[in-house]
Amino acid sequence: MRRIILLGSTGSIGTQALDVIARNPDRFEVVGLAAGSDRETVAEQAVRFRVEHTALGAEEAAQLVRDVEADVVLNGITGSVGLGPTLAALKAGRILALANKESLIVGGELVRAAASPGQIVPVDSEHSAIAQALRSGSHEEVRRLVVTASGGPFRGRTRAELADVTPAQALAHPTWAMGPVVTTNSATMVNKGLEVIEAHLLFDVDYDDIAVVVHPQSIVHSMVEFVDGSTIVQASPPDMRLPIALGLGWPDRIPEAVPALDWSRASSWAFEPLDDAVFPAVALARQVGRSGGTYPAVYNAANEQAVEAFHAGRLQFLGIVETVQKVVDAHEPPSELTLESLGQAEQWARRRADGVIAAV
Repeated sequence: MRRIILLGSTGSIGTQALDVIARNPDRFEVVGLAAGSDRETVAEQAVRFRVEHTALGAEEAAQLVRDVEADVVLNGITGSVGLGPTLAALKAGRILALANKESLIVGGELVRAAASPGQIVPVDSEHSAIAQALRSGSHEEVRRLVVTASGGPFRGRTRAELADVTPAQALAHPTWAMGPVVTTNSATMVNKGLEVIEAHLLFDVDYDDIAVVVHPQSIVHSMVEFVDGSTIVQASPPDMRLPIALGLGWPDRIPEAVPALDWSRASSWAFEPLDDAVFPAVALARQVGRSGGTYPAVYNAANEQAVEAFHAGRLQFLGIVETVQKVVDAHEPPSELTLESLGQAEQWARRRADGVIAAV
């Protein structure tokens, strides 16, 4: 029986995790729940799963992780506020099932230094797929990672056709049901840029050896190409309960986590190159990742401000990545990477982004 602390319990990842746990009561027990501010829903979840310990906000979540004995912490918080709970989980020796990619990307080497080998288990569908495929060979046998992207709601459009898209259109993802920030990041491809940085940090593969390919069906979640020419593919229906179940049970698989693909029905899978001219966020993320230090934190913080402004009607869709680019270009990194310098860089990036947006 694995004891689970679930952070972000009221969000998309959290509610799907509770579904997995509810269907496997002999494997998992929820011992802690944390969410942002939805006290009523957390209370309902606590009653349903008989959970004694709950928290609201990132600081209380980090304290919960430190104080409550658990085997696995599933971090499903959205945004860089998840960094504190991520570090708390690692320092407490818990297995960290990580859906909060921003905490790894922002924390970078600080998070990697705090983690023991194998302590972080990825929950993003793409990185879960890579982790599964990597079981097929040694690190030395890997030629490259191939991260798949659905293409979002605007796949195939020209840059000119993206000038006047609305927030409602950006949230109309063709295959995944996610929160508004992640869904918008999928539409801009910022999410895929973050995932490239995450893949580098998780699997220690050079940025030149991490490719992105558009796969509209979202059936192949990512691939690993080996030096002998073999490519190992992880394929399953687009259902986040599979990587969540793997994150909770790793390295064991949870039977019937999701329905398998129906091989008795004809289907076609397409793969297309990413158009960097239309979606420059991935190329910018590679630049940011190579620069390291506080640059990824600046990229992420500026994007969060720009996405908020887009949904508030203060910024056009194309202005999101344009804002991030301007903030990244203006950034002067500190001499030392610490939690304090990361926080200062994020605050600077948010102020700078707000200034760029106000000047549009």
